[in-house]
Amino acid sequence: MTTPPRLIDFHSHWGTERGWRGSPYQSAADREALRGYFKWDMGFVGEDEQAAQFRRANARVVLDFAFTHTMDAAALRDQHDYAFDYARSHSDVVLGNWIGIDPTQPGHVRELERCLREGPGLTGLAVHSFTPAGPADQPAWRPCLRLCAEAGRPVLMPVGMSATGAGTRGGMGVTLQDSHPRYVDHVAAAHPDLDVIAARVAWPWQPEMIAIALHKANVWLELHGWSPRYFPGELKHEIAKRLRKRVFFGADYPMLSHERLVQDWRDQGFAPDVLEDVFTGNAESYLASIGVR
Repeated sequence: MTTPPRLIDFHSHWGTERGWRGSPYQSAADREALRGYFKWDMGFVGEDEQAAQFRRANARVVLDFAFTHTMDAAALRDQHDYAFDYARSHSDVVLGNWIGIDPTQPGHVRELERCLREGPGLTGLAVHSFTPAGPADQPAWRPCLRLCAEAGRPVLMPVGMSATGAGTRGGMGVTLQDSHPRYVDHVAAAHPDLDVIAARVAWPWQPEMIAIALHKANVWLELHGWSPRYFPGELKHEIAKRLRKRVFFGADYPMLSHERLVQDWRDQGFAPDVLEDVFTGNAESYLASIGVR
C-alpha cells in the first residue's frame, strides 16, 4: 500500500458529536434538512476513531468548532478545554484550533485571551461575519485583532460562498455579501502586523481575492470545502504561479475526506513540487515563522 503524502490541513471540523455542540446542525432534524447539500450523512465518530482517521490520512489538522460564538462564556470555556485536551492527547495529528467567539461579549474576549495564552499548537481566531459584531472590519473586532497580533497568531476569515444555510429559506440569516474578500483587504491594511488567512475558495469573487493576496504580504489562502476539480480557472493558474507560496491545504473533514482531496489535487495536473508546497511545504514555512512546530 502506498503511503499517503504528509498533509497539514489548515481547516477542518469535528467528526465527533461533541464537536458540533452549539451549531445549527446540533439536532438530528437540522442535520436531515441539510444532508442533501453537504452530501454527507452527518454521522459521528468517537474521539479515538477521529484521530485514527487523521493518522490513516497522514494529516495534521487545525480544527474549527465554527459556532461556539452562540455559547455563554462558561460553556465556551468548557468546549475549548475539550478541544485542548484532545489536541494534547493526539498531538501527532491535531495541530491546533480555530477559536470562534462573539467579540461583543466581554467574557468571550477574556476567553480568547486565555486560549491564545494556553492553547496548544496553532491557536488562532476565526472571524465569522454572522456573529453580532458583523464583518471583521467593524469596531467590535478590533480588540480581538490586536490580541492576535500581539500574540503572534493569525486570524481566519471565511470568504466566498458559505455552506452554512445553503439551500434553506433565508439561508439561516447568513448574508453572503459579508464574506466578500474586501473585508480581508480592510483588515490586512489596517493591521499590517496581523497575519490573515482567507478561508475557502472566494467564488464568486475569486479575482478580487487573488488581487488582495498578491497585494498584501500578510494575507494567505486556505482552500477547504472545495474539491480542486471545481476551482475557478484563474485560481488553478495562480496556485502554480504567483500564489504558489501563499496557499495552504484545507480539507473540511468530515464533509470531505483527505484521501479524496489528495487524489483530486493530483488529478488537476499540478507539478509534484507544487503539490508538495500546497500539502505541507508552505504550511511548515509559515508555522516556523510564528514559532509553531
